[in-house]
Amino acid sequence: MHTYRHEVKYYECDRMGVTHHSNYIRFMEEARVDWLDQIGFGFEKVEAEGVFSPVVAVSCNYKRPSTFKDVIEIEVSVANVSELKFDISYVMRVGDKIICTAQSTHCFIENNRPIAISKRLPELYEAICKCKK
Repeated sequence: MHTYRHEVKYYECDRMGVTHHSNYIRFMEEARVDWLDQIGFGFEKVEAEGVFSPVVAVSCNYKRPSTFKDVIEIEVSVANVSELKFDISYVMRVGDKIICTAQSTHCFIENNRPIAISKRLPELYEAICKCKK
């Protein structure tokens, strides 16, 4: 799998010239969407089946700032997976320096009700399991 890359835009920076902390959540989503495409289960494909995967928790540990024009490389991996939810870990780097580590937790729902993805979309469940570190 390739690493997702995001170039920091000027509007993503705060008055101090550093990337505003709230943008890292958006960068995580961009990387997650890219990762799902890479494993063959992009949002369009899964949502066409009536299955959604909302965020139920998120955490970020900011190590160093990034600034305008920095290219953030985001490595995505699966930390945990069960039939009902999974955790994604993110390591964000500028060059060889880690600037942020993060995690998001997602469940699976259909018709606004939790589902066991292993039963509803077993191919997706298997693809996620293969990505677990």
